[in-house]
Amino acid sequence: MSCSVSPATPWLQVIPPPSDQHRQEAQRRQQQLTKPAGSLGQMETLAVSLAALQHTQHPSAERIKITVFAADHGVCAEGISAFPQAVTGQMIANFVAGGGAINVLARQLKAHLEVVNLGTVSAQAPTDGVVDEAIAPGTANLARQAAMSEAQLHLALTAGDRAAARAAEHGCDIFIGGEMGIGNTTSASTLACALLQASPKELAGPGTGLDSNGVNHKVEVIQQALTRHGNSNDPLHCLASLGGFEIVALAGACIGCAVRGIPVLVDGFIVSAAALAAVRLRPELADWLLFSHRSGEPGHGKVLDALQARPLLDLGMRLGEGSGAAVAASLLRNACALHNQMATFTDAGVSNSENE
Repeated sequence: MSCSVSPATPWLQVIPPPSDQHRQEAQRRQQQLTKPAGSLGQMETLAVSLAALQHTQHPSAERIKITVFAADHGVCAEGISAFPQAVTGQMIANFVAGGGAINVLARQLKAHLEVVNLGTVSAQAPTDGVVDEAIAPGTANLARQAAMSEAQLHLALTAGDRAAARAAEHGCDIFIGGEMGIGNTTSASTLACALLQASPKELAGPGTGLDSNGVNHKVEVIQQALTRHGNSNDPLHCLASLGGFEIVALAGACIGCAVRGIPVLVDGFIVSAAALAAVRLRPELADWLLFSHRSGEPGHGKVLDALQARPLLDLGMRLGEGSGAAVAASLLRNACALHNQMATFTDAGVSNSENE
């Protein structure tokens, strides 16, 4: 399958570079704060990175937008999940009711949360709190045919870009993308295998809680899909052939946020697989991605290594929904507070190594 695009498509718009001026100013400030240089570790580098990305002397992570993209997967017909597909639609309802883990974390952060429905097997009645971007009742079975058509690929990418546009309208400092879709660890694993030219045994994990026999079957299904797919590692082809609607939308949202100057705090395995495809499509996107945590899914480490990512946390989380990123968001806030509010040696009348 050949995926054609034109310069007018949102995912090919110009991605601005970080500001070297603001990076240097932030680095100088870090050297002047009342602490030994480097003593706050990644908290220092986070603040400097955000200052460069946000083009400001006062980086912020106060206004956070969380978008959970939901969709079903045809590959569930192969018996690769411990949960029935109906759970995707049921979890959308749970998010709307405020009962999901991501709802709890969003409330703690006072973040703006939205759910985007890209297509589920069980019909979803229109309701407040859900953005209807339904493309089809889930993807096709990627083990036997391409997961989606070129037209569907473009619809999913554009839905992600529209979520980024809404984040910009809210004036958000940080964007978090989450996902919900029974079967999507199989899709993400297959996509990552194709992009990395890796073996399914290296990347496939338990997902929703498969036992060893279930994981072995999952490996067989992924291998079947890769055999059908062939050797192409073109990111758009891989997304259409092996992705899910929510995974493609996440890739579109990552690029769309970068285009609009919004840093992205990347969640776990599935979002990282989407980010990998997006970075392969737009390498300059890499500057705009911050990585929240290392998932309990075995394939996540391979994807993080490919992205040269340094995740902030390693808590064994593998829920998805954007939950790992939401947990890590408080670290970004603390990094900004330290950068903006600590006294300098001069302010505090404290001697440092340069003025002793």
